[in-house]
Order: sequence, then C-alpha cells, then structure tokens
Amino acid sequence: MSTLPVIAAVDGSDDSLRALDWAVDAARGRGAPLRVVHVWQYAAAWTPPGVLVAGPPEPDEDDVLDQVRTHLEGRADLPVTEYVGMQGAPGAVLPELGSGAQLLVLGSRGRGGFASLLLGSNGMAAARDADCPVVVVPRPGREVHGEVPAGPGPRVVVGLKVDSPDETTLSFAFAEAALRGARVQVVAAYPWPPQAWAAPGELVPPVIDQDAVEDETRTLTEALLAPHRKRHPDLDTESYVAPGDAAGHLVAASGNADMVVVGRHRRRLLSPARLLGSVTQAVLLHAASPVAVVPPTAPEE
Repeated sequence: MSTLPVIAAVDGSDDSLRALDWAVDAARGRGAPLRVVHVWQYAAAWTPPGVLVAGPPEPDEDDVLDQVRTHLEGRADLPVTEYVGMQGAPGAVLPELGSGAQLLVLGSRGRGGFASLLLGSNGMAAARDADCPVVVVPRPGREVHGEVPAGPGPRVVVGLKVDSPDETTLSFAFAEAALRGARVQVVAAYPWPPQAWAAPGELVPPVIDQDAVEDETRTLTEALLAPHRKRHPDLDTESYVAPGDAAGHLVAASGNADMVVVGRHRRRLLSPARLLGSVTQAVLLHAASPVAVVPPTAPEE
C-alpha cells in the first residue's frame, strides 16, 4: 500500500467539506495519511496601483483550516491528518500537488464562480492536469436520466472504449472496487447508427449488421477484462454493452453508484496539451456519484 497521502482541497464551502468527508473515508480505507490543503488566493502583483491589500495569512491564522479542524473534531477513526495552507492561484497550485498524492479530492464547486456552474474551474484544472487520479465529489440530489441495469450492492462503474482501451483506468477501477468490497460494472458503448458519405451532401446508411457490431464489442470487452478478473478473482464483474453515446450511458449508470471512473485523454502528436475529452467532461458535469479521472500512464505523459 502506498504511503502517499490522500489530499483534500478545501475552501470553506459546503462542497469542499463534503469532498473532505469523502477523502477521510478514502484515506482510512487505504491506510494512508490525509493532507488537507487550503490554497489562499492572495492578490499581489496584479492589484491596481494605490490599493492597499493585507498580506497573506499566517499559517496559524487560516480561518478555513480552523473550520476544517472543527468539522473533523472528535472523530475517533480519523487517519493521520496534516493541515497545509498555501498561497497562489488554486487552479495552478492544486494540480501540482498530484505528483505527491494517491488521490486529489475536490468538491464540484467552491466559493467562487457562478451559482449555475456544475463544475468549478479549479476542479476542471485539477482533473485535466494533475499527475494522480482526481476525484470530484458532486452535490447531492443530481438527477440522472435513463437507466443502466445493475444488481444490488456497492458498485464502481468504469467506461471502456474497446478500440483504444486504457489499462490504467481499468486497473484503478478494479483496485477501487476491491478496496470497497464492490463489484465492477464496465460500460462499453459503440456508435450507432454509423454514418457514411457517398458524395458531398449525400448521406448513405451503410449495410452493417448491428447485432454483429454489438457481439464484436462484447467479445472485445470480455477479452480486455480477462486479465483484470484474473488479478481480482473475488470481485464480481458485469459488463453493459449498448449503442449510442458513452457519456449518456455512464451518467445513467452513476445513479446509486459508489464511483464512476473515466480516463483522461492521452497527449497526441499534433495536440500536445493535456485534454479531458468530451465524454470525461460530460461525466464530470452530470454524474450523480463521485467521478475519478485517471491520468494515462507515465510514458504517455
């Protein structure tokens, strides 16, 4: 078991305290220390001329960390906990913490931003740029539409793209399910109906057997899951193969799930910047359960 900490980013908002509670459970389940971090965005060089500003707070004068200590006070099962105040832009500082963490955990939205935002800019930046898996804990009560059949009990959902599978994401999902005593539900979507262009402005439906496409997707799914099932023989695993939008199926599956696990895009030759991808962004915005965004393996970074 890694001794790296689980890091919870807090800013005093209800969303961040909810994420903190999730991080406490995650650290305890991993036998890991918990590091609670508040990044103080201190105005300095960009402050307009003639405007007086207070200096950065002293470490023992951080009201947010005092609030967190009060929130956690008296918990007998609290893991070893460190409180850290930092200065800077949270969207830049928080992703950098990922290089020294097992997990980086944030709420879906902090104190700043607009009330209508489903995910704050700091959460998006961390999910895109951190070197460790990032868990975004949503507000309770999110409604999801559609339904993905699932058995009773705890469940970790993971998205699988059979034509470009991400072994790191699958491994994380299986390991998380093992920690939680949950089963793994693998969602593999295939595009349907396919489109083919015969001439400019003319769309011709190709002659393709949907049953054959679904059978092939299912066969590839089972083959990709085989080594993970072998490493975790005690885990129950189920696969859901369906046509259409992968994001929609994953969001539908998030209802009553413990977690949805998705991968972050690998860097491409002509697009070297880190990307989240449309499916990952949609799941972050709309899933009802905590969402873990897993970065690709180191050689791909």
